[in-house]
Amino acid sequence: MGMMRLAVLNFKNSFKNYLSLIISLAFTCVVFLNFQNILYSSAFDVLGTRNREYINMLVWMTSFVLGCFMVFFIWYSTNVFLVRRKREIGIYIFMGLSNQKIGQMYWIETVLIGLSALGIGLVAGMAASGLFQMILFVVSDLKLEIRFCSDIRSILVTVAVYLVIYMIFAWKGYGNIVRSSVLEMILAAKQNEYVRQNRFLLIGKAILGVVILGCGYGLALKEGRTNVMGNAFGAVVLVTVGVYLLFGGLIPFLFWTLASNKLFLYRGTRTLWINNVIFRMKKNYRTYAVVCVLMLCSVTALAMGFAMKERYDNMIRFENTYTFQLISSRSDLDKPARDLIEGESPIVFSSTLPVLSLDGSFVKAGGNYSKYEFVSYSYLRQLARDTGMELLFEEPKEDEVFLVSHLHLLSLITQQTNEIIVNGKLYRQTGEASVPYLGYLQESMNFYVMNDHEYEKLVPLGEELYTYNYRIQDLERFARIRDNLDVLVEETKENHTGRVAIDPQSNEIDWIKMLYSICIFMFLVFIFASGSIMFMKLYNDAFEERERCKVLRKMGIPQELLRRSVAAELLTAYGTAFVVMAVSSLFSVGALGKMMYTNLLSVNVVSVLVVLGILAVWYGLSLWTYERNGEIE
Repeated sequence: MGMMRLAVLNFKNSFKNYLSLIISLAFTCVVFLNFQNILYSSAFDVLGTRNREYINMLVWMTSFVLGCFMVFFIWYSTNVFLVRRKREIGIYIFMGLSNQKIGQMYWIETVLIGLSALGIGLVAGMAASGLFQMILFVVSDLKLEIRFCSDIRSILVTVAVYLVIYMIFAWKGYGNIVRSSVLEMILAAKQNEYVRQNRFLLIGKAILGVVILGCGYGLALKEGRTNVMGNAFGAVVLVTVGVYLLFGGLIPFLFWTLASNKLFLYRGTRTLWINNVIFRMKKNYRTYAVVCVLMLCSVTALAMGFAMKERYDNMIRFENTYTFQLISSRSDLDKPARDLIEGESPIVFSSTLPVLSLDGSFVKAGGNYSKYEFVSYSYLRQLARDTGMELLFEEPKEDEVFLVSHLHLLSLITQQTNEIIVNGKLYRQTGEASVPYLGYLQESMNFYVMNDHEYEKLVPLGEELYTYNYRIQDLERFARIRDNLDVLVEETKENHTGRVAIDPQSNEIDWIKMLYSICIFMFLVFIFASGSIMFMKLYNDAFEERERCKVLRKMGIPQELLRRSVAAELLTAYGTAFVVMAVSSLFSVGALGKMMYTNLLSVNVVSVLVVLGILAVWYGLSLWTYERNGEIE
């Protein structure tokens, strides 16, 4: 029988066993293909050149992340398949086949699995392209035309990327088999990830893991300016290493300690599963660490999606506080501007606020700006009364200031200064708020609120500009009012007057909608990956449990008791990864909150609960499969 025929026969006979692997690989193709469809689709062109460029940049970044994920996931999947098949195909040695022939058979079988996954992934991806875009547009709240066909370029890119990655690991597996001995093949299933460890080594790894993880958590929350990206990268590396050592040291040591406590061990069914958990934890700790890191990525991506959605909505409200704004050196423009606007539409509310602009040479603060703006507390209090906005602070003392800033989407400057020197005098910053007192103008002009007396002392040093702000009722008259105000601005241009008009139909920041949509899909990718890896590992472990379960049944252990012990064992595997992820997410999402200048604790809690619900489904599926493969039903 030829190698090709034998490999095809093995593939057909074992197709059910390979199905979970094929579906997992096909899922990566589906996601990658649909993101490539976005890149080559013309549906987003109606959003404008700027939004299109931002969306393309986001998709390229996402494609890179997905490409890295495909490398890891295909490596892990083919490695699991190789370990599982090694023992079986090692038997062919006794039939007179050489390692090269066995390697060829493995390579053909691996390629058949890869091509099956690619074919299913492409068909499913093309069939779901319209649904993918529909979900994406619904989540993004973008009203665009849905394209139900895939661009040939997206298909070719997906095929090329997948095949290059997959064939590399297929050839790697072939080389592994060629270099393996008969004994290594026969004992491959038992070797797996198991590493013999003594108690002191576990303690050492536990201490080192806690220290490294703590350093990673500290870097994640450390404030900085130019070193924020370096801190973030360092935190990712340290947390990953720390989680690896935690599952390789601390967690096995804790279970080993519990098993040594007779009061704990002899309660319920613990004698049936606790030692098996210790064995599995030491055997599979690398897998559990990878699953935990992927779960952490998933909850961080989901939290970022929720946070971006909330921030986008707030930014829209922020920018649309006023419909029209004028900024001028003249203090008498309110009446002519008001007359022009009220001639077309009633004014919902309006305000006037003088702003003192000082040259950067007079000011020393955390930033390095050419201009700094200051506002008198009394003027701001009057604006709050006119517009119905909340004034969140009392009048600053003579040595105090309060910063009013704009909403940050993301900022790489997380270190805030609490002091500012103005004209040689030191002022203490008592707080910061992002209330849209100046609406759109505030996006590019943060300002410090000062004591009235201190403000008057600084007026001779700078230029006092007047902001006139109006919110109209009839938005259908927007264009006419804008044109009328442009005439007013032209007539006063020698006095440095400028006009801002916020078009209610503007889509200038619609690219942010795509950002939080992509975050949601990245969450789905990572949570599916973590669940798939855990499922595949437990799926394989179940076959090893058959003999143990048969022995326990012969000893008189009831079927129900066995099922309860298996449920506890699997719950421990999922639970430990979830607990470590939940704790770590406090710091990863906390770091994200610092960059967004907001508290994301509630977003973090919701994201963790969503992950918990999805893991519960994976747990139920794993338990059902484990009982079937382990013949416990």
